[in-house]
Amino acid sequence: MLLGYESFQPFMSRYGVLVIKKILPRNVLHSLRRLRLRERLTAHLSALKRPALRRRQTLHSSAPLSRILSRKVIWGALTVIVLIVAILAALPLVKPPPVVVESPTITILPPSRERTLTGVVRSGETLSTILAPYLSSQEIHGLAVTTLTAGHEWKLTLFDGQLQRFVHDINSDYQLVVSRPPAGTAISARVEIPYTYTEHTVGGTITDSLFAAMTAIGEEEGLAIILADIFASDIDFIRDIRQGDTFRVVVERRLRDGQPNGYGKILAAEFSNDGKTYHAFRFQDGKKKPAFYDSNGKSLRKALLRAPLPFSRVSSGFTMRRFHPIAKTWRAHPAIDYAAPTGTPIMAVGDATIIQIGRSAGNGNYIKLQHAGGLATMYLHMSRFAKGMRQGKRVKQGEVIGYVGSTGLATGPHLCYRMTRNGAPVNPAKIPTTPGEPISRAAMASFRALQPPLLAKLATIPTNMTSISAEPPRPGGG
Repeated sequence: MLLGYESFQPFMSRYGVLVIKKILPRNVLHSLRRLRLRERLTAHLSALKRPALRRRQTLHSSAPLSRILSRKVIWGALTVIVLIVAILAALPLVKPPPVVVESPTITILPPSRERTLTGVVRSGETLSTILAPYLSSQEIHGLAVTTLTAGHEWKLTLFDGQLQRFVHDINSDYQLVVSRPPAGTAISARVEIPYTYTEHTVGGTITDSLFAAMTAIGEEEGLAIILADIFASDIDFIRDIRQGDTFRVVVERRLRDGQPNGYGKILAAEFSNDGKTYHAFRFQDGKKKPAFYDSNGKSLRKALLRAPLPFSRVSSGFTMRRFHPIAKTWRAHPAIDYAAPTGTPIMAVGDATIIQIGRSAGNGNYIKLQHAGGLATMYLHMSRFAKGMRQGKRVKQGEVIGYVGSTGLATGPHLCYRMTRNGAPVNPAKIPTTPGEPISRAAMASFRALQPPLLAKLATIPTNMTSISAEPPRPGGG
């Protein structure tokens, strides 16, 4: 049956009136009140007009039925809504579980405490000027080794602003290392540069000069100088070289941090000059220094070198009658002139003592050496002397004594090389060389056993401009 507002009121008052008033909007509550008033007015009018209404209902029974059904639907839907709201309001309030959002883990690294500085030693710069910000003057003056080489790089490692290590290459073989332990004063040392070595073979044919042939196959200039020094007592690499001469070398290739960095020891070499072949084998005879010997065990180091320069050009030979280009007169020229760029190193041709060093108007800067057997050599027109040269100093064969220049009466940079025997001029190119000391009998068997494998390697090296690394790198230069 149709539920009126009065029939619904007891239910509302008992279970959900307060809740409905709190939840339902005001316009809904207002509509409910108007429905109540309208129902009361309808009941009153029905009492007054009941007879006429009954007659119309009889005549028109279908119209009231549609209105009754419409009201039933409205009240039924409203009843369901109110019941649902009441039930939901009566349920206990359940809070949803909190949503936990994991924040990403952020790791903050501390700033690096180590710092590295690099630079190049400038001319006139000292160790104290580089390390003054990190070491006291007392510590610097207490260092045993302080040698620096201008133009060479240095590397400084700091930790928390304090010096840990300073490294500087003094030359191609040694470096200066300064370090300070955690508790103590700074110390310095001269240590060998850590290289690795690999066996390397080189072969080539000369079309112009040894220097040009070596660089043409991608090798460094230094290897040509080393090779020329080995055979310098037998071959004048300025006057004797011929087109078609060949060379083969077994040498240690030096590596630093995996990159080529010069050469180590030459183990064996072969040079064919003007149809004659020369061999050189590196060997240490007992406690003597390692040296080079030929196939018969004779030393390749003769008493005198064939020339004081490894590579240059003879601009004027030995003669007793030559027209002087500056004096414009005919004079004797008891010397050999070697044209070379300014600054080219000049070597002592043999072990000797400096008996004169100085400068004159005609000779410019010059040095005179006294050798054994009454021989003396003079080196004129130098641009400057090598460091440490002074009268009375002993020099070794091959030691640099000065550098090519054009001081004195000279038209251009060159070396005027003279030789005398007991004061009389002699032609340096015609002086017979005295052989060096051969391998001792006790060591000869070891030397003989050394040759076959090296000769076999030399024989397999082609001379058509090649260079080959034959084995993997190894530490040290043994």
